[in-house]
Amino acid sequence: MDSLNPAREKFRAARDQLLAFRSDYDRAVADFQWPEVDRFNWALDWFDAELAQGETAEKVALRIVGDDAANRTFGELSRSSNSLANALRKLGVKRGDRMLLMLANRVSLWETMLAAMKLGAITIPTTTLSTAEDIKARVTQAGTNYIVTSDDCVDKLSMIPPDIVRIITGNPTPGAVHFEELLKGDSAFVPDADTSADEPILLYFTSGTTARPKLVVHSHRTYGVGSLSTMYWLGLQPGDVHLNVSSPGWAKHAWSCFFTPWAAGATVFIANQPRFNAKALLETLVAEEVTSICAPPTVWRMLIKEDLAGYPVTLTNICGAGEPLNPEVVEAVQKVWGLTIRDGFGQTETTAQIGNSPGQQVKPGSVGRPLPGYDVVLLDSEGAEASEGEIALRLDPRPAGLTDGYIDESGTLRRTEGTYYRTGDIASRDEDGWITYVGRTDDVFKSSDYRISPFELESALIEHPLILEAAVVPTPDPLKLTLPKAFVALIDGVQPDAETASDIFRHIALKLPPYKRIRRLEFTELPKTISGKIRRVELKKLEIERYTSGKGDAVEFKWEDFPASKTNA
Repeated sequence: MDSLNPAREKFRAARDQLLAFRSDYDRAVADFQWPEVDRFNWALDWFDAELAQGETAEKVALRIVGDDAANRTFGELSRSSNSLANALRKLGVKRGDRMLLMLANRVSLWETMLAAMKLGAITIPTTTLSTAEDIKARVTQAGTNYIVTSDDCVDKLSMIPPDIVRIITGNPTPGAVHFEELLKGDSAFVPDADTSADEPILLYFTSGTTARPKLVVHSHRTYGVGSLSTMYWLGLQPGDVHLNVSSPGWAKHAWSCFFTPWAAGATVFIANQPRFNAKALLETLVAEEVTSICAPPTVWRMLIKEDLAGYPVTLTNICGAGEPLNPEVVEAVQKVWGLTIRDGFGQTETTAQIGNSPGQQVKPGSVGRPLPGYDVVLLDSEGAEASEGEIALRLDPRPAGLTDGYIDESGTLRRTEGTYYRTGDIASRDEDGWITYVGRTDDVFKSSDYRISPFELESALIEHPLILEAAVVPTPDPLKLTLPKAFVALIDGVQPDAETASDIFRHIALKLPPYKRIRRLEFTELPKTISGKIRRVELKKLEIERYTSGKGDAVEFKWEDFPASKTNA
């Protein structure tokens, strides 16, 4: 590789600038500009030509403990992905071909993503929890040519056309290409042509929490170069050991288990568990000397139920993402470990847009300030900039980390254009510039003409020691239009009875003003997307159906039935 590749030099310079200003937010934002790259292949021009060279080549790039345990250096992954790329080329994979990738956290996932980038092929990450129907729909919508998956998922391929090539890891499968055989070829790879930075490398299906999933396009520019904003938020540095609790198939996995750690020259660390176990994860953090972790609020809520003081971690960075982080969780970790969980905000369509980066003041409940390279505004219902409104990105100049657009059902790319890219999320900004997340545009609701943010009420609820998780939605009411209703998941061993409900209502009376108080309460398991986000849309639909049918088939506790909780109501 040419050591003077101008695109790589620009990328490295931008990265080094952010590393230098890691704790100086104002300087980083003021001085940073996205590197202008034209011909750039992230796998060839950065991973191979930078990380897999010299002393760095012998450093650990990927370490997996638990199931499918493995340890790979940057040099080893470069060579194995080269061999895979050569073999896939002989198999017929060419630039622009689409490859559905459905693997758990095993080395073959990282090898395939690197190999596909080198070839110019496009990967479509998909969770292993997908059903045969899911896979059929995705293959059809995305126009897939190849599927890479494991032998334990073969039965899920029964509904896809026979002309789609199946590449299977693990035990050899009749009628399929054996993945491990593809790793035996030549480890020297020569690309067929230069790569445009805007060539697509990933197609992601949005999680579909509120609508039918869309197909989001990402390129070497948007996720390769764009990962620099996420690196700054996470605070990663060369030599860090970074654990991101996220399942393959979702954009956050690419953010923090692929592009971002390797942009910094850090180790991607994976702790595979058959079923999530908070104690086991804490033990792993200590034993493996993990220095950085990013986990969704659900995981943090489980971790603080354990005795954190009993785990002398070596962590220096701790972050939360996926859903808003409740202030009481932050306080619980801070009290024991002396570390502040730094929240952030981004989407499948972008890299990290907003965050509490190292060295910033962290305001309780805030997701931080716009990250370097992102010009974030809030738009009111009239489309004017305001102190509260929909989070939007100014498109002049266009941030490198924003998707190129969506692919519609006809296969046409619909590019995100105009003055702003609108996220569909509501937030407020204080006089100092800190942004507080309110909710999705269709999550915020009115009750007696008061605007209610589910997140604010949920934050108050989970301060109660018996509550593990909560989701607040509007339930129809003939007098007040809607009332706030909470669906609550309790910690193990707690009875979902009237005594528990009464205690929660008393707690709410102390925490929230009368117009925001929960008026209905139901104990249940919360519905979630495969990526772990609570599906409020499903709960809202359930409440409307119950109201219109007149059939209340669940045990529901009402505020007015508990006089002791109604002080100042």
